[in-house]
Amino acid sequence: EVQLVESGGGLVQAGGSLRLSCVVSGFTFDDYAIGWFRQAPGKEREGVSCITSLDRSTYYTDSVKGRFTIVSDNAKSTVYLQMHDLKPEDTAAYYCAATPSGYGYFCSDYLGIYPYWGQGTQVTISV
Repeated sequence: EVQLVESGGGLVQAGGSLRLSCVVSGFTFDDYAIGWFRQAPGKEREGVSCITSLDRSTYYTDSVKGRFTIVSDNAKSTVYLQMHDLKPEDTAAYYCAATPSGYGYFCSDYLGIYPYWGQGTQVTISV
């Protein structure tokens, strides 16, 4: 059974940094992608970033380009989302998610390709 566990959220001031971690387990295949999503109160869940397992291709939504970096550490079975220059509008619950087999070279922010989800971690940015 695929499982994902997020950690690293918290309360920081605007301009600060956080690193989110997503520990993944239970994969019986090696061609998948991991995505980070976020959902603010009253808003739809949106894709933030993703990374593929085989060639480590990445995607970032425009609002986080240049501020967020996604990195995978296969030895630790962990995908990190390093977030810098955080803004109040980054406040949300952040979730990591995994695709099924077949996404080793492609990922996107389309929620429909991610059947596996973690429980989320809260990120709050104060002004």
